[in-house]
Amino acid sequence: MPPVTLYTDGSCLGNPGPGGYAAILVCGEHRMELAEGFSGTTNNRMEIMGVIKGLEALKKPSQVEIVTDSQYVKKAFTDRWLAGWQKNGWKTAAKQPVKNQDLWKRLVPLINAHKVTWRWVRGHSGHPENERCDVLARAAASGRNLPPDVQPS
Repeated sequence: MPPVTLYTDGSCLGNPGPGGYAAILVCGEHRMELAEGFSGTTNNRMEIMGVIKGLEALKKPSQVEIVTDSQYVKKAFTDRWLAGWQKNGWKTAAKQPVKNQDLWKRLVPLINAHKVTWRWVRGHSGHPENERCDVLARAAASGRNLPPDVQPS
């Protein structure tokens, strides 16, 4: 399995509001940057979308280190929140529906297709790739005529 580092970030200009995600994939000397914006979204949705789009860009199962400044996304896996939500029929410990279920359900098989480790970095702390993701995500969120983030009712 080739080693890949996936740096991700999400941004929202207002919450909800226009938002964007960014993903940077690094494998050896190869590098790919992805970013896209949506209207009517949230920061957490864009944080999840950055991981989804980064993993979707991989052509084969890989050993992936996901580097994120989102405790929400990281802890869903490392603290097994996601496993608990699934076990409880997509309900939180407070018996409320889990937010962003559509994206979590899309992300689970992508995570399972790879050998994933997680690394959290503090946002806006000077980490070069995290700062680059922030710039890309904000630029995507600032675009014109953004497509809507279609969320299930």
